[in-house]
Amino acid sequence: MHLPHLARAVTLELPAWLDDELADVPDVIPTTEDRVALVNRLADRNWREGNGGPFAALIAERATGRIVSVGVNVVLASNISLGHAEVTAIGTAQSRLGAWDLGGAGLPEHELVVNWRPCVQCYGAAMWSGITSLVLAGHGPECEELTTFDEGPMIDTWVEAFEERGISVTLDVAKADAVRVFEAYRDAVDTGGAVVYNARQA
Repeated sequence: MHLPHLARAVTLELPAWLDDELADVPDVIPTTEDRVALVNRLADRNWREGNGGPFAALIAERATGRIVSVGVNVVLASNISLGHAEVTAIGTAQSRLGAWDLGGAGLPEHELVVNWRPCVQCYGAAMWSGITSLVLAGHGPECEELTTFDEGPMIDTWVEAFEERGISVTLDVAKADAVRVFEAYRDAVDTGGAVVYNARQA
Protein backbone atom coordinates (compact mmCIF):
# COMPACT_ATOMS: atom_id res chain seq x y z
CA MET A 1 0.00 0.00 0.00
CA HIS A 2 1.31 3.44 -0.94
CA LEU A 3 -0.08 6.41 0.97
CA PRO A 4 1.88 9.48 -0.15
CA HIS A 5 -0.55 11.84 1.56
CA LEU A 6 0.41 10.67 5.05
CA ALA A 7 2.41 13.12 7.16
CA ARG A 8 6.02 12.12 7.78
CA ALA A 9 6.93 14.56 10.56
CA VAL A 10 5.55 16.11 13.72
CA THR A 11 6.67 19.69 14.23
CA LEU A 12 6.30 21.64 17.46
CA GLU A 13 7.84 25.03 16.74
CA LEU A 14 8.39 27.59 19.47
CA PRO A 15 7.05 31.11 18.82
CA ALA A 16 9.27 33.89 17.46
CA TRP A 17 8.39 36.24 20.34
CA LEU A 18 10.55 34.10 22.62
CA ASP A 19 13.62 35.63 20.98
CA ASP A 20 12.63 39.08 22.21
CA GLU A 21 11.48 37.83 25.60
CA LEU A 22 14.76 36.01 26.21
CA ALA A 23 17.10 38.61 24.68
CA ASP A 24 18.22 39.96 28.06
CA VAL A 25 18.05 36.66 29.95
CA PRO A 26 21.51 35.40 30.94
CA ASP A 27 22.73 31.93 29.98
CA VAL A 28 23.02 31.12 33.68
CA ILE A 29 20.22 31.81 36.17
CA PRO A 30 21.71 30.74 39.50
CA THR A 31 18.67 30.78 41.77
CA THR A 32 15.60 28.59 41.74
CA GLU A 33 13.42 31.60 42.43
CA ASP A 34 14.66 33.44 39.34
CA ARG A 35 14.20 30.38 37.13
CA VAL A 36 10.63 30.04 38.37
CA ALA A 37 10.01 33.75 37.82
CA LEU A 38 11.04 33.31 34.19
CA VAL A 39 8.62 30.45 33.54
CA ASN A 40 5.78 32.41 35.17
CA ARG A 41 6.58 35.38 32.92
CA LEU A 42 6.69 33.22 29.80
CA ALA A 43 3.45 31.45 30.76
CA ASP A 44 1.67 34.78 31.05
CA ARG A 45 2.88 36.05 27.70
CA ASN A 46 2.20 32.75 25.93
CA TRP A 47 -1.57 32.80 26.26
CA ARG A 48 -1.67 36.51 25.44
CA GLU A 49 0.15 35.77 22.18
CA GLY A 50 -2.38 33.07 21.30
CA ASN A 51 0.03 30.15 21.11
CA GLY A 52 -1.77 27.99 23.65
CA GLY A 53 -2.49 27.79 27.34
CA PRO A 54 -0.80 29.72 30.16
CA PHE A 55 2.05 27.29 30.63
CA ALA A 56 5.84 27.46 30.29
CA ALA A 57 8.83 25.36 31.28
CA LEU A 58 12.60 25.28 31.07
CA ILE A 59 15.44 22.82 31.41
CA ALA A 60 18.52 23.91 33.33
CA GLU A 61 21.70 22.29 34.53
CA ARG A 62 20.91 21.49 38.12
CA ALA A 63 24.26 22.45 39.63
CA THR A 64 24.91 25.68 37.76
CA GLY A 65 21.56 27.01 36.60
CA ARG A 66 22.74 27.15 32.98
CA ILE A 67 19.64 27.29 30.78
CA VAL A 68 19.54 24.49 28.22
CA SER A 69 16.06 25.10 26.77
CA VAL A 70 12.75 26.81 27.29
CA GLY A 71 9.31 25.68 26.21
CA VAL A 72 5.80 27.06 26.05
CA ASN A 73 2.46 25.51 25.24
CA VAL A 74 1.93 25.54 21.46
CA VAL A 75 -1.25 23.46 21.14
CA LEU A 76 -3.23 26.19 19.39
CA ALA A 77 -0.37 27.36 17.18
CA SER A 78 0.54 23.82 16.07
CA ASN A 79 -2.87 22.09 16.16
CA ILE A 80 -1.07 19.26 17.96
CA SER A 81 -2.37 18.27 21.38
CA LEU A 82 1.08 17.01 22.41
CA GLY A 83 2.45 20.56 22.33
CA HIS A 84 2.58 21.19 26.06
CA ALA A 85 5.27 23.35 27.65
CA GLU A 86 7.08 20.45 29.33
CA VAL A 87 7.15 18.51 26.07
CA THR A 88 8.61 21.41 24.09
CA ALA A 89 11.20 22.17 26.79
CA ILE A 90 12.26 18.54 27.11
CA GLY A 91 12.28 17.95 23.37
CA THR A 92 14.35 21.01 22.52
CA ALA A 93 16.81 20.20 25.31
CA GLN A 94 17.25 16.65 24.02
CA SER A 95 17.63 17.94 20.47
CA ARG A 96 20.25 20.50 21.54
CA LEU A 97 22.23 17.91 23.50
CA GLY A 98 21.73 15.08 21.02
CA ALA A 99 20.54 12.80 23.80
CA TRP A 100 17.17 11.23 24.48
CA ASP A 101 18.24 10.72 28.12
CA LEU A 102 18.96 14.01 29.94
CA GLY A 103 20.54 11.96 32.72
CA GLY A 104 22.78 9.95 30.44
CA ALA A 105 26.47 9.24 30.82
CA GLY A 106 28.71 12.29 30.49
CA LEU A 107 25.88 14.78 30.99
CA PRO A 108 25.29 17.02 34.01
CA GLU A 109 22.13 16.51 36.03
CA HIS A 110 19.20 18.43 34.61
CA GLU A 111 16.22 20.14 36.20
CA LEU A 112 12.77 20.76 34.76
CA VAL A 113 11.13 23.99 35.96
CA VAL A 114 7.40 24.46 35.27
CA ASN A 115 4.82 27.02 36.32
CA TRP A 116 2.42 24.30 37.54
CA ARG A 117 2.19 20.61 38.31
CA PRO A 118 2.38 18.50 35.14
CA CYS A 119 -0.78 17.06 33.59
CA VAL A 120 -0.98 13.31 33.03
CA GLN A 121 0.77 13.57 29.65
CA CYS A 122 3.64 15.66 30.97
CA TYR A 123 3.91 13.54 34.10
CA GLY A 124 5.06 10.69 31.92
CA ALA A 125 7.15 12.89 29.65
CA ALA A 126 9.01 14.34 32.63
CA MET A 127 9.50 10.97 34.29
CA TRP A 128 11.07 9.39 31.21
CA SER A 129 13.16 12.41 30.16
CA GLY A 130 16.17 11.73 32.39
CA ILE A 131 15.81 14.80 34.63
CA THR A 132 16.83 14.47 38.27
CA SER A 133 14.88 17.44 39.61
CA LEU A 134 11.41 18.90 39.10
CA VAL A 135 10.67 22.41 40.35
CA LEU A 136 7.13 23.79 40.30
CA ALA A 137 5.93 27.33 40.81
CA GLY A 138 2.69 25.87 42.13
CA HIS A 139 0.46 22.84 42.45
CA GLY A 140 -3.06 22.12 43.63
CA PRO A 141 -6.62 22.56 42.35
CA GLU A 142 -6.26 26.21 41.31
CA CYS A 143 -5.16 25.43 37.75
CA GLU A 144 -8.21 23.36 36.87
CA GLU A 145 -10.58 25.55 38.88
CA LEU A 146 -9.44 28.78 37.23
CA THR A 147 -8.54 27.70 33.71
CA THR A 148 -11.05 24.82 33.43
CA PHE A 149 -8.42 22.72 31.67
CA ASP A 150 -8.71 18.98 32.17
CA GLU A 151 -5.34 17.93 33.58
CA GLY A 152 -6.27 14.24 33.70
CA PRO A 153 -6.46 11.60 36.43
CA MET A 154 -3.19 12.19 38.26
CA ILE A 155 -2.42 9.74 41.05
CA ASP A 156 -2.34 11.15 44.58
CA THR A 157 1.20 9.84 45.10
CA TRP A 158 2.71 11.55 42.04
CA VAL A 159 5.43 13.27 44.10
CA GLU A 160 6.47 9.99 45.70
CA ALA A 161 6.51 8.30 42.28
CA PHE A 162 8.99 10.87 40.99
CA GLU A 163 11.17 10.62 44.07
CA GLU A 164 11.20 6.81 43.95
CA ARG A 165 12.85 7.22 40.55
CA GLY A 166 15.50 9.60 41.84
CA ILE A 167 13.74 12.79 40.75
CA SER A 168 13.49 15.34 43.55
CA VAL A 169 10.38 17.53 43.62
CA THR A 170 10.24 21.13 44.88
CA LEU A 171 6.75 22.57 45.28
CA ASP A 172 5.17 26.03 45.43
CA VAL A 173 8.21 28.24 44.87
CA ALA A 174 6.04 31.14 43.66
CA LYS A 175 2.49 29.83 43.78
CA ALA A 176 0.77 33.20 44.18
CA ASP A 177 2.46 34.50 41.02
CA ALA A 178 1.45 31.39 39.09
CA VAL A 179 -2.15 31.72 40.26
CA ARG A 180 -2.25 35.35 39.11
CA VAL A 181 -1.38 34.18 35.59
CA PHE A 182 -4.31 31.76 35.68
CA GLU A 183 -6.64 34.45 37.00
CA ALA A 184 -5.75 36.77 34.13
CA TYR A 185 -6.26 33.93 31.67
CA ARG A 186 -9.66 33.08 33.17
CA ASP A 187 -10.75 36.70 32.85
CA ALA A 188 -9.82 36.57 29.17
CA VAL A 189 -11.68 33.28 28.65
CA ASP A 190 -14.80 34.76 30.25
CA THR A 191 -14.73 37.70 27.84
CA GLY A 192 -13.89 35.66 24.72
CA GLY A 193 -10.25 36.68 24.61
CA ALA A 194 -8.74 33.21 25.16
CA VAL A 195 -9.57 29.63 24.23
CA VAL A 196 -9.86 26.56 26.46
CA TYR A 197 -9.05 23.60 24.20
CA ASN A 198 -10.14 20.53 26.14
CA ALA A 199 -10.74 17.79 23.57
CA ARG A 200 -13.82 16.60 25.46
CA GLN A 201 -15.78 19.65 26.55
CA ALA A 202 -18.13 17.55 28.68
